[in-house]
Amino acid sequence: MPTPLDEKTRSIILATVPALKAHGLAITEEMYKRLLVRPEIRDLFNESHQRDLEQPRALALAVLAYAQNINDLGRLGGMVERIAEKHVGLNILPEHYPFVADALLGAIAHVLGDAATPEIMDAWGKAYWFLADVLIGREKQIYDEHEQAPGGWKGWRAFKVRARRQETPEIASFDLVPADGGALFRHKAGQYLSFRLDIPGHGSQRRNYSISSAPGADHYRITVRHHELGLVSSWLHENVHEGDTLLAANPAGDFFLEETASSPVVFLTAGVGLTPIVSMLEDLCGTKAARAIRYVHGADTRELAAFVPEITALAADNVLSADFFYARDSVQDEASQKGVTRHAGRISTEWLRGAVDPTATYYICGPEGFMQDMIGTLRDAGLPAAQIRYEIFGSATNPELVL
Repeated sequence: MPTPLDEKTRSIILATVPALKAHGLAITEEMYKRLLVRPEIRDLFNESHQRDLEQPRALALAVLAYAQNINDLGRLGGMVERIAEKHVGLNILPEHYPFVADALLGAIAHVLGDAATPEIMDAWGKAYWFLADVLIGREKQIYDEHEQAPGGWKGWRAFKVRARRQETPEIASFDLVPADGGALFRHKAGQYLSFRLDIPGHGSQRRNYSISSAPGADHYRITVRHHELGLVSSWLHENVHEGDTLLAANPAGDFFLEETASSPVVFLTAGVGLTPIVSMLEDLCGTKAARAIRYVHGADTRELAAFVPEITALAADNVLSADFFYARDSVQDEASQKGVTRHAGRISTEWLRGAVDPTATYYICGPEGFMQDMIGTLRDAGLPAAQIRYEIFGSATNPELVL
C-alpha cells in the first residue's frame, strides 16, 4: 500500500480547492494539450471527448473531488474503482503514469502562475503519486485476475465477427468469437469491452461498448447505436461485417449485476442505455433466479426501441413485467399484451415517484440528464445508495455522478 499523505500535504491540497473550483477546467484542458502531443499517449484517448471537452470536464471534477475529500479518501472508493476498471479496459500501464504527472503538474503551474508556489507544487506532486500508486496497484490486481482466469488474456486479443444483426434502423448487434478458437473469459453481466480500432484516415481509436449477451455464452455480443457524427460508430455500422476481425481487451467495468441478491430488481433505461441491462436480464433468466423483475425502457419511437420482441416474450412467460415509453408515438390504439404496459411520452420523475418499490434494487443506464433525474428521484424517495446502481456512458460531467 502507498504511504499515506502527511497532514501538511493534505492541508495544502485542501487549501487549493477554491483555485480548483475557479480554474479546474482550464488546468485539465492545458494538461490534455500537453499530454496528447505524445502519439503513444494520444492513441489511448477518445478524440471526440476532447473536442467537446467531456474528458477535461470529467477529469476536473475528479481532481476537485480528490482535493475536497483528501482527509476522507474512503468516500472516493467507487470513483477510484471506476477509473481503475476503465484503465484496465484501455490497457493503461504503469509506464504511462509519469507522462500524466508531467502534464498535470505542468498545467497547474502554467494556469495558476505565481500562485503555484513550490509548496503547492510539491504537495500536488505527492498527492498525484499517492493516487497513481493506488490505481497502479489495483489495476495490477485486475490484470492478474483476468490473465489467470479461464479464457482470460492480457493486452489485445483478436475477435472475429461471427454474426451481425440490425436490431433497429440505428442499432446493430455484433457477435464476437475468439479468432484463436480458445476459451472465452466469463464476464460479469453489465461489463463492457474496450476496442483498439485502426480507422483509415483517423489512425488508432479506443472505444468501450457494453456486452449485451449473458455471461457464459460462447461469444460476446455488443450492441452499437449509429451516431451520425460518431466516427467509430459510423465506421462499425458501415464497414464491419461477418468475418471481419476486431481487437478487444478483457471485459471490464464496475457496473454489474449483484448475482447473490434476492430482492426485486428494476431495470430503468433509455435509448441505447439498455445494452448492459440486456446482459443482466439474460443472466437472470438463464439462472432462473427467483426475483421479481420490472423492465422500464424509454425510446423515441417503437421502431427505435431494441430488443422489444425478446422483452415482450419474457413478459408473456411471466418472467418479468415491462413498461415501454415512446416519446413520439401514440399508444392509444396499441393492442394489449400480457405483462406489458405502453406509455406515451418520456419516463418522467412524476411517473417514477408513483412507481418506486422501496425493496427493489435499481439498475439505471441512459443519457446523463435522464440518469440525474432518475437517481435524484430515487434518492428523494429514501432509497439507500446500495439500491441505486448506474452506468455512465462516456465521462461523468456531473459531480453527483462522479462520486
